[in-house]
Amino acid sequence: MAPRGGHAAASSGSEDEEEEAEAGFSRSYFLAKEKEPSSAKKRARAAAAGKLSDLNLVDEQVLRASLAEIPPKHEKEVEALTRSYKDQYRNWLFELRCGFGLLMYGFGSKKLLLEDFASTTLTDFTVIVVNGYLPSINLKQVLATIAEMFWEQKKLKRKRHSGTRSQQSQNFATQTMDDIISFLNNQTSEDGVDGVCLLIHNIDGPALRDAESQQCLAQVSCCPQIHIVASVDHVNAPLLWDKKMVHTQFKWSWYHVPTFAPYKVECVFYPLILASGGHAQTTKTALVVLQSLTPNAQSVFRVLAEYQLANEKEEGMPVSSLYTKCRERFLVSSQVTLNSHLTEFKDHDLIKIKKHSDGQDCLHIPLVPDALGKLLQELA
Repeated sequence: MAPRGGHAAASSGSEDEEEEAEAGFSRSYFLAKEKEPSSAKKRARAAAAGKLSDLNLVDEQVLRASLAEIPPKHEKEVEALTRSYKDQYRNWLFELRCGFGLLMYGFGSKKLLLEDFASTTLTDFTVIVVNGYLPSINLKQVLATIAEMFWEQKKLKRKRHSGTRSQQSQNFATQTMDDIISFLNNQTSEDGVDGVCLLIHNIDGPALRDAESQQCLAQVSCCPQIHIVASVDHVNAPLLWDKKMVHTQFKWSWYHVPTFAPYKVECVFYPLILASGGHAQTTKTALVVLQSLTPNAQSVFRVLAEYQLANEKEEGMPVSSLYTKCRERFLVSSQVTLNSHLTEFKDHDLIKIKKHSDGQDCLHIPLVPDALGKLLQELA
């Protein structure tokens, strides 16, 4: 009979062999893994092999021209979609008259859609367009313009009733925002004042999305003679009115109106990701900005541009000289009016102000002569 410990010894030997085999396999496995690059190392090598900064970026104008050549798709479907929106124009007008604000959202530019709605349906209103997609919007100047329009309408009514022209005037540009809003809030249809529709492209634009501007627009929307039609495109636009009070003041009626139209005008002021930023101020950008201004403002800019082209060696055009020339051409009636135009130019980076050698302020357009001449031709 074999001893009891014999089987145990044999068993112990086989277990030792198995452990050695497993240890050898583990050693081989980890040695192989050490030779293989880890996923982190792979990512690091991939990143080193091709960096974003190594990309050969094209000029922004060339890239935009290439994008403009992309043929549109699904034209019939988009046209049918636009027609379906036009069928809703009467409903939109009804809600606007009931005191609601219209807020349009959805993929695609809504600029043409809203302007078509204004030109075909809002014929009983005085429509004022605000391009909220511009990098810098002077909201106070917009409200001052509306207040001046109401004031002129009241003056005409007094003239028709009394037969004499009122000599009173109001300089709303020097008043506070609260005073202007208070004046607008007191305008009623009994005063012979026509209703105003404030058409705001991109009320969520970079210059309007701050809390102060939104609160101001909300107060304006409560004025009895002012109605607001606006569009939004930012993904976080609803967060603008997270405060219940502001949202209630606007009284928005939301409409989902995806147009699938390209953002040609709205994106002019934003650099493209794959474009080089060599040209900070382009002729195209300046042209779009100028076309959004009043004819008088464009004429004032033309006077400055013509002077700069004729006097290239000078440091700039003195403000006093610009005022004299503009007054001779009946473009401005006072220095205050000229200053409001200059402020708008400066906000949009159309002009630079620097000190002349004799100490007076001079105006300069930051464009080379060839680009400035081309801008004047296109503006004409």
